[in-house]
Amino acid sequence: MRYEHAVETLFQAPLDQFVTERKRLAAELKAEGDKTGAARLARLTRPPISAWVVDQLWWRARPAFEALFDTAERVRRGDFGATAAHREAIAGLRARAVQILGDAQHVANEVTLRRVTQTLSALAAAGGWDPDAPGALTADRDPPGFEAIGINNVIPFPVQPRRAPEPASAASDTETTAVHHRSDADEIKRRLDREAAAARAQAAAELRRAEAERARAAAERQRLEAALRTAQGDVLQREREVIRLERDLATARNLVAQARAVVADLEDRLAQLDN
Repeated sequence: MRYEHAVETLFQAPLDQFVTERKRLAAELKAEGDKTGAARLARLTRPPISAWVVDQLWWRARPAFEALFDTAERVRRGDFGATAAHREAIAGLRARAVQILGDAQHVANEVTLRRVTQTLSALAAAGGWDPDAPGALTADRDPPGFEAIGINNVIPFPVQPRRAPEPASAASDTETTAVHHRSDADEIKRRLDREAAAARAQAAAELRRAEAERARAAAERQRLEAALRTAQGDVLQREREVIRLERDLATARNLVAQARAVVADLEDRLAQLDN
């Protein structure tokens, strides 16, 4: 197996199996003589769920991902008619990310989806995956700003325009504006509270998974240590058995030598009688 193929296999694995799969693939590379590749693979860190989803989009929705790069490049060349297609490409990948998260039994909350969208925008701005291998992100990407790729008027999702207030007196306008501001502030606060709660729930779930993984590793270590102690005891017992058998063999050889001497003596005596 080549290192590149091992990376592709690793980053297509379920997120909760990343560490186990990394150990397996590193061991396979090492067994095949690629110690350098095994060491490089072992250093690859487990991605956050948002980066993992972007990786899966590359492996599972390649045409849509390539459309993202294509529309970004068209806009970069001055084809601002491609901005709508670019926006649709991001929206389509975001929708597919929701599906992938659901299929993997992960929560598709707004915090994760926002990070997914930001990473997609960053990759589009960069025009590729460098310095990572395609589909092998280990961390989220922060977009440099749409201006960096010439699509300053492209936004991932359309913003709903605020309804204009009904004509009224200056005092009524001021009061209506204040009500709108309070309503907007309340809505923003509620949204932030929901996102914070979702982030806390996701962090708690990640912590539980990490603790379960550590517990599994500790249990495996205890099992291996117990097996090692048993094997060491078996070796000691076999070594003692070998020493005893070697002693018995030496004794048996001495007895055989003595018996041969007796036989030789008796044969000599018989020969003398015959003479």
